[in-house]
Amino acid sequence: MTQSPQSIWTDVERIRTQAPLIHNITNFVVMNNTANALLAIGASPAMVHAPEEVEEFVSISSALVVNIGTLDSTFVAGMKLAMRQAKSLGKPIVFDPVGVGATTYRNRVSEELLALAPPDIIRGNASEIMALAGLNAQTKGVDSLYGSDAALDAARRLSSVLGCVVVISGAIDYIVQGEQLAAVANGHPLMTKVTGMGCTATALTGAFAAINTNYVQAATHAMAVMGIAGELAAEKNQAPGSLQVNFLDALYTLTESEIEERLKLS
Repeated sequence: MTQSPQSIWTDVERIRTQAPLIHNITNFVVMNNTANALLAIGASPAMVHAPEEVEEFVSISSALVVNIGTLDSTFVAGMKLAMRQAKSLGKPIVFDPVGVGATTYRNRVSEELLALAPPDIIRGNASEIMALAGLNAQTKGVDSLYGSDAALDAARRLSSVLGCVVVISGAIDYIVQGEQLAAVANGHPLMTKVTGMGCTATALTGAFAAINTNYVQAATHAMAVMGIAGELAAEKNQAPGSLQVNFLDALYTLTESEIEERLKLS
């Protein structure tokens, strides 16, 4: 299956038909946002992080999303157990290294998680991808100080070392695995004014990975849908509060023709 509006739409229909259960160990800031986005696209979200139950929950889930935005020791313990279980069961793992590079603790946790169970897909902004690749990139908390193209070499390095797909989010989203490179130019600047949009992209990537085992395609399709929904939302009302509502509506009502008309993929 090639990367095309038709292949993206096929995956959207699969999500809506199958309603895959997506297990999220994510941060407090975005739990509501990402759960609603997963529901809007047609998936079934679960926010389960207690070490006492994550392994059992992974076994009934279709994909695992791990997001390190608000770390504490209990969350980290749950992440380690869940990622190890998902790897042993062959469940797709999507990892979001939020704010990596900002603190020693965040860096150490990321290194430990990647060594324990290399994910199938990593999604982050340019600063995060560069820091994760060991390039000592500067970061401003969870915000990137670089354009997405600045992290292409770092993404290739990460992909080679971990054998995974790497997604660099930005004005242009790049999806990298080995010599494969896709670029998605959809989206709207207003999306940067709403907290958790990157985390939402990661959650949606988990939904697409749950129904498409070609993870380059799954990640590319997720970023395209994310960007197109953002465009549709911003055109209704260019203010961040309404964007959140309009974005969910755009995901829920997304059509094949909207994908065909708007897709900017190279």
